[in-house]
Amino acid sequence: MRKTSLLVVFGISLLAGAAYGQQQDFDKVTIKTTKITEGVYMLEGAGGNIGVSVGEDGVVVIDDQFAPLTPKIQAAIAAITPKPIKFVLNTHWHGDHTGGNENMAAAGAVIIAHDNVRKRMSVEQFIEIMKRKVPPSPPKALPIVTFTTDVTLHLNGEDLHVISAGPAHTDGDAIVVFPKAKVIHMGDCFMTISYPFVDLSSGGNFDGFIAAADKALGMADDSFKIIPGHGALSGKADLKSWRDMLATIRTRVKKQVDAGKTLEAIQKAKLTAEWDDKWGKDFIKPDQIVEFVFKALKAKH
Repeated sequence: MRKTSLLVVFGISLLAGAAYGQQQDFDKVTIKTTKITEGVYMLEGAGGNIGVSVGEDGVVVIDDQFAPLTPKIQAAIAAITPKPIKFVLNTHWHGDHTGGNENMAAAGAVIIAHDNVRKRMSVEQFIEIMKRKVPPSPPKALPIVTFTTDVTLHLNGEDLHVISAGPAHTDGDAIVVFPKAKVIHMGDCFMTISYPFVDLSSGGNFDGFIAAADKALGMADDSFKIIPGHGALSGKADLKSWRDMLATIRTRVKKQVDAGKTLEAIQKAKLTAEWDDKWGKDFIKPDQIVEFVFKALKAKH
């Protein structure tokens, strides 16, 4: 996804309801298909990256972007395989990853997600960082199969492990592991275009990003491909670099917190300066990532 579209995605299109009415924005979107390995693809359009498993048993889709894009997404998948979409896995509740749920369900797909995804989609939400209310999703958009820790789909010659990441981006994050194909979809627990967005109003926690990366890294060897929630297809080394960056920032902020420094004083210390050009120019700014770390550390006391 182009960086220029990031603020649109997070600032407007993340939200359900009225945002979907901005049809003109989606008319210009094209779906890019990348073959990762035999039977596993990544689709890019507007919103979160889509993972696709295809094979004799049908199609599994990981995240489905926005409702107006469903026909384009379906066409992109039909260009790969004539098999039907049987399952949609949501990596979390945000509308740029679940907006197509209702359409996919109407076409026969079974929606699967963490328990907290269904809970949050069922009622009005408030995204604090944007000061925006998000109305409840339509009943048909809700996941009808939910899990607490993990669930595994055995199809297309693969064992797709859908694993709770613990609170990180939200309190309903999941990562999806293709152990045979050697692919992991991280959802927004990993992005290549910004510092992490900790949605505190959705139960997110900065420390969960490090834990999620550690969980994925522990299951991957150097040949694994990593699908981020937003940004370019990556590898294990990229995820390790992201994880180490987050851990280093946490260590630096903790030292300041332990010394009794205020949030404002810590932000003025510019502890993230060496990464700001790469990670801090777009959605989440350096002061915000420091605040996320500060709040996670304070919550432990």
